[in-house]
Formats: sequence, C-alpha cells, structure tokens
Amino acid sequence: MKKFLMTLAAVAISLTAMADEGMWLLPYLQKMNIKDMKAKGCRLSAEDIYSINQSSLKDAIVIFGGGCTGEIVSDKGLIFTNHHCGYGSIQQLSSVEHDYLKYGFWASSHEEELPVPGLAVRFVRSIEDVTAQVLGNVPSTAVGAEREEMVAANVKGLSEEMKAKNEGMTIQIVPFFGGNQYFAFAYEVYNDVRLVGTPPSSIGKFGGDTDNWMWPRHTGDFSIFRVYADKDNKPAAYSKENVPYKAPRHLEISLDGVEEGDFAMIMGFPGSTTRYMTSYEIDHMLQVDNPQRIFIRGERQAILWEAMEASDEIRIKYASKYAGSSNYWKNSIGMSRGIEKLGVKARKQAEEAAFQKWADENTLPEEGFQTALPQMKDVMAKIAPHAAARQYLSEAFLRGVEIVMASRLPEARLADFYKDYDAELDRKVAKRMFKIVRENMKPEDLPSVYTEVIDKLYGGCSDDYVDWLYDNSMLTSLEKAQMIGENRKDDPAARLLSSVMEVYMRHNKAYAELNPLYADAHRLYVAGLMRMQPEKAWYSDANFTIRLTYGNVLPYSPADAITYNYYTTLDGVIAKEDKSNPLEFTVEDKLKELYAKKDYGRYAMKNGKLPVGFLCNLDITGGNSGSPVLDGKGRLIGLAFDGNWEAMSGDVAFEPELQRCIAVDIRYVLFVVDKFAGCDHIMSELSIVQGKARKSKK
Repeated sequence: MKKFLMTLAAVAISLTAMADEGMWLLPYLQKMNIKDMKAKGCRLSAEDIYSINQSSLKDAIVIFGGGCTGEIVSDKGLIFTNHHCGYGSIQQLSSVEHDYLKYGFWASSHEEELPVPGLAVRFVRSIEDVTAQVLGNVPSTAVGAEREEMVAANVKGLSEEMKAKNEGMTIQIVPFFGGNQYFAFAYEVYNDVRLVGTPPSSIGKFGGDTDNWMWPRHTGDFSIFRVYADKDNKPAAYSKENVPYKAPRHLEISLDGVEEGDFAMIMGFPGSTTRYMTSYEIDHMLQVDNPQRIFIRGERQAILWEAMEASDEIRIKYASKYAGSSNYWKNSIGMSRGIEKLGVKARKQAEEAAFQKWADENTLPEEGFQTALPQMKDVMAKIAPHAAARQYLSEAFLRGVEIVMASRLPEARLADFYKDYDAELDRKVAKRMFKIVRENMKPEDLPSVYTEVIDKLYGGCSDDYVDWLYDNSMLTSLEKAQMIGENRKDDPAARLLSSVMEVYMRHNKAYAELNPLYADAHRLYVAGLMRMQPEKAWYSDANFTIRLTYGNVLPYSPADAITYNYYTTLDGVIAKEDKSNPLEFTVEDKLKELYAKKDYGRYAMKNGKLPVGFLCNLDITGGNSGSPVLDGKGRLIGLAFDGNWEAMSGDVAFEPELQRCIAVDIRYVLFVVDKFAGCDHIMSELSIVQGKARKSKK
C-alpha cells in the first residue's frame, strides 16, 4: 500500500500540465504548472499565488455562502461576488416595501450595510496532503463497506487531532482521485457578513433564464458584501461592535481590459465534475437522471413563473427558489444535449476499451484493475431503479411540495420558511406533482397515500385529496404551525411525508448497500488510468476545494460559419430590451441615459464602447461562480459567472475547442458602481491600477 501511495503522488506531480483543461491543486503549482503559466504570460511565481509561509493571492479568495466563490477587494473586507451568488441574501432582505431585487441597494456608509443572518465566508488557512494518515493502514485487499469504515475511522480521528492543533478552525478532509488521495483543509469561518451594494435585477440578472448559459451575454452579474470581525480581527457572531475585517491581502483591480489571446487565470471553488465518469454512468444520466429532473422541475417552474409574473409579493418570495431550481434544470438540458451531440459516450467507450486491454495485459487479478469496469457495469445496472425512484420522490415531493418540507423543519426555522411561502401556490404545485408521480412511477413505488387514502377515500382523485390536505393542515401558515408546536408530527402533511419517506428510505437502503461497490470500481478505475498513462498530467475532479485554472481570452465558433466575438458591450444590452418580457429584459432609464451620452468615464474600451462581458477558455464549473478572473500580474479583470451552452457536457468531458468561461468585465462592474449608482465611497476603497501585463505568446 505505501509503495502504491508513493507511485500515485509521483504521477500526480511529476509532469508539466497543459493549459486550459485542468482544475489544479495549489500546493502542486510549482512542480506542475508554473513553467507553462509563465510561458503564456503569467508574471507571478507559484509562491505569489500560494504560500504556506507568507501572504499570497490565495488569502484573498473565499468560499461565499454555501456554494460560490468571492474575493476580497479592499483592506476593509469588501467582497465582490456574483449577483446570483448573493441572490438568496438579497431576496432574504427584500420585501414589497424594500424590493432590493427589483431596485437594487447601495449602502452609503458602514452603518447602512445590511446584516445577512446565516451568511458566512470561509478563508482557506492551510492545505495538507494527509493521504498517508488516511490510507496508510488500509490494506489493498480491503473493499466495500469494510474499506469505507476503515477510511471513515481514520478521517474522524485525524480530523479531531487537527482540530485540537488548529483552535478555532474548521477542518475538512476531502478525497481526491476517487478516494486514492486525501487533503485536509483548515478554514477560518466569518459569520458576520453584510450587504453593501447590489444592482437592480435588470442589470444583475439581465437576460434571466432565456440567456442563462448562453453567449453573447450582457449580464452585470455582481454584488458587493463586507465581512466583519471582532476588535481582534477574529470571527464573531453579528454585533454592532464588530468592525470591518482587516484583510492581510486583497486584489488589485485592473482597468487595462482584455484582448484576444491575453493570459487569464481563475482561483475559486469548483463544485463538482465527473471527468472520470464511465459510459455506464452516462447511460443512467441520459436515460434516467436528467430526463426526470428536466420534466419534474419544468412542470413546477411553469406554475411558479405564472404566479411570479402576476404578483410582486410572490415574485419576491419565490425568486431565489425559482432561480436555484431553474439553473440546474437548464444545465441538465444542456448537459444531455452536449453529451449526445459531441459523442462523449463513444469517446468514453474507447477509453474503457483501451483501459481493459491494458489491465488484462499488464496487471494482476488481485490488484482489481481487470474487474473494475465489469463491476461498474454490474453495479450501475443494480443501482439504476433505486436511484430513479429515489430521485422522483425527492424532486416531486421532498423538494417540490413545500408543505411536506414544513412538516420536518425545526421550530427555529419556521419563521424563515413561512416568510417565503404561499400556501395557495403550493397547493397548485402539489396537484400537479401528485398527478405526474402516479403517471410516471411504477405502481409498487407509489407512496401508500395513493392506495390507502386517495383511491379509497377520494375515488382516485388526487386533486380532491390535495384540497383536503391544504384545508385541514395546520402547516399552511406560521401562526397555525406555531399553535400546534410539537404536534406537527400528527398533521396531515406529516403523515404524507411518512408515506413518501417509507418508499424513499427503502430505495435509499438498497442504494446505500450498493454504493461501496460503486466506490471500489470508481477508485480502481481512476488509479488504473493514472498507472496506465504515467506521462499524463492528472488533476482530480472538482469537489468544492480551492483550485486554479489558467488559459487565454478567446472567441469560439459554435457552429459552421458562425464565430462569436470574445466580448460584449452595452450596445447589446440596449438592443436586447424587450418590454414584453419585463422580468428578463428591462433596461434601466439611468442606463439608457448614460448610453445615449456615451458617458462611460474611464471604463470604455479603445473603440469607445463600454465592455460588459468576455470569454476565456478556463476550466470552471458550478461553485466557481463569483471567482476572480485575474491577469498575468494577479490583478482582477472580471468575475466568472457562467459556462457556455455548446459545451455543457464539459463537466463530464472537457471540450477545448468549445468550452468557455463567461465573465463580467470588471470595467462594467466599476461603471455600474461609479457612474450608475454614484457610490464614490465604495470606489475610494478599491485599489485600481493600470499598466499592461505581458501578452500571451499564443
């Protein structure tokens, strides 16, 4: 086992990496990436980017909330991130009287900045390879549940040991390369984060669902927050006595702009990729997982959208819920389209055939490589029906029908839940969900509420049952829910939940029993690929840990005879205005006035136009939203916020000719803060510089 671990580490760090594809670990930049990065225009050393002994760029990058990236842009703890990353917080603070989603918000002083309950940012304070401590005593013969239990025990013991040595830190020990390698991350968590500024949704969410994942893009996708600390600059719960965080490192902001071919890089927290996915897993994604998600969410979203268009109150309540659901819904549509159109499955099958040939000819049976793919095929066939049933119940009932969620919420969360809940809208959704579950799930997988209640008492009419449910449940309002208190478990909605969970947990148990076999097959396949191609520079799948990706500012050609420019301008915003679609394509009068006067200040390009967005071929995914796009000197030039439609299969297989990161140009961000909002006090905090970084040689 020790010999294998040493071999794995050598494979991972011995070679120079290629640019564009790759989500690279910061501790390996010196050995794997920096030479190539410098050849392409980077002016920094690996130590400038990541250092364990001194302040580095890494210290200006934070996990923002539960699933995004942010960056510190002033020595007073100011944070830039995406508008869609701050969207839930902005919605949380909004009301019909204070509609920050629609009209935006700009604090004119620290005192006016709005605390966001529950919002936190996390700084990475240290990264350590702990593979030997986690796997050193696990024999190579250990498989399945036995191996999982040994690894879990080692992770738990090591976590406790590291917490004792790193007082006040949160420790996460995370698997890489399918569980062949482990890193420990120490985070310092700051829980007092306040909203400083956000543009109206007509800027920050311009284009809405129609433009989501698309290029050309004209979205000013940014928002501004600030992290606060106690008088000793340490994390503290919200208090009026807290002060802005004294940042040891913040990003400089460049006004130089971008040109085609320029070097660019991103540091951030990519959430999840599956680049080592097999063809058997692709079959499940295309035939079961994505189609179910697309259909169920599409049905629910249509009902929500109609209600949101008709009422400002409903729009505010459901804006964040709708956006979160719709984003992954459209991602799934694009993912399936891309995988099928770009022949990803066939490429995976060719890789698997080469792997099997290598394993049969070059490895011993007891090593497990020869049986890794056959085991994956077998376990995926067994998992599929359980995963399908579990997903359907989750999407339709556990996520889709909110009254079901309310029945299992702790008392402390009820007020937050009901602030953004409308019982009549939920009733309408529930009627549709009950019907599609009956129409699409196997009879043996239907919750007992269908046979024992709907069929027996309501003649099979689920609409009548739903009306009875909402008329008689005490969970349709905060006042009623608080009135029954602990008796919520006896509410009709709780009985519905029990009926759903009985089936869900039956499938979940079967799924959990099969999962260790899947994990073994995946781990051995990844390890075998690395042994088969020791000359290749390998990177691990994204797992919401800090990574660096680098490449160039580039256009692309999505189809024959079509070429997309690498940037967009305010001209495109004005051209897209659509008064028949006010939730997606409204242009603010102030923005039109500035456009008419061409009053762009120092933020215009050389051609006199105002930049809005740009493209680069950097390898990002969900979680990278809000990540800083940096030039060769490490200066902020944009905020990453999306990928492009033509390469939605990129989480499974990187597409170098098509895959692009979409970023909002930092000059557009500054233009909105300065010229549109007139926030001189924010502008005065920023370190704005000029002076061109070296162009790429590409």
